[in-house]
Amino acid sequence: MKLNLTKPICFFDLETTGINISKDRVVEISILKVYPNGNKESRTWLVNPEMTIPQEVIEIHGISNEKVANEPTFKELAKDIYGMIKDSDLGGFNSNRFDIPLLAEELLRADIDFDMKSSLAVDVQTIFHKMEQRTLSAAYKFYCNEDLEGAHSAEADTNATYEILKAQLDRYDELENSTKFLAEFSSRNKFADFAGFINYNKDGVECFSFGKHKGKLVTDVLEQEPGYFGWLLNADFPLYTKKVLTGIKLRSLNTKL
Repeated sequence: MKLNLTKPICFFDLETTGINISKDRVVEISILKVYPNGNKESRTWLVNPEMTIPQEVIEIHGISNEKVANEPTFKELAKDIYGMIKDSDLGGFNSNRFDIPLLAEELLRADIDFDMKSSLAVDVQTIFHKMEQRTLSAAYKFYCNEDLEGAHSAEADTNATYEILKAQLDRYDELENSTKFLAEFSSRNKFADFAGFINYNKDGVECFSFGKHKGKLVTDVLEQEPGYFGWLLNADFPLYTKKVLTGIKLRSLNTKL
């Protein structure tokens, strides 16, 4: 089934040095951009992470320190990567909880003001788990009846994700062929940031989702405990979480003026 798109969607996959969104870095990124008319373009980059890739991670994706030693850094690639995705919605496999948050961190470190305010996110893994409860290789076998050659290669995983989503649309009549529906269906909890430290309450207002202020309105906490904002900015939270907090703080100050 051809995707019913109102704007381009970029399916992407990251291979990284680990799973810590704040500290780990990209070593490979592959993007498959699909346009509303069905045209596609793809790019894959190896990336020098400027840190050592642990051996146990190398054993998963096969990208060694030597392989990326002479590759460009993410900051050197950032403008090209952002240029490819900036007008698009995003799609991936476990992308809402990992790939998009980590990509946001890398772009913000490269001084690119990335956010998702005008983009939707379709997480094919969430659709799969709600429907079948399996892994990417099993999903590809289940939906496409093919073995996934080159699993844990960013390019192979990216293309498999795109093919799985099309097959899911063919299989499940209850799935609407629109990016908006798929983004809503594949979302989990509604968070203001990617890492899940700030969520929305039933009224759509930002609340803390962790620690001593869990469940409290962010605006109330920042007003009643001004030092908490400074602590958050200096603590080891993702850059995108800090960006969202700063935006809420500025919005609150502007409301009072």
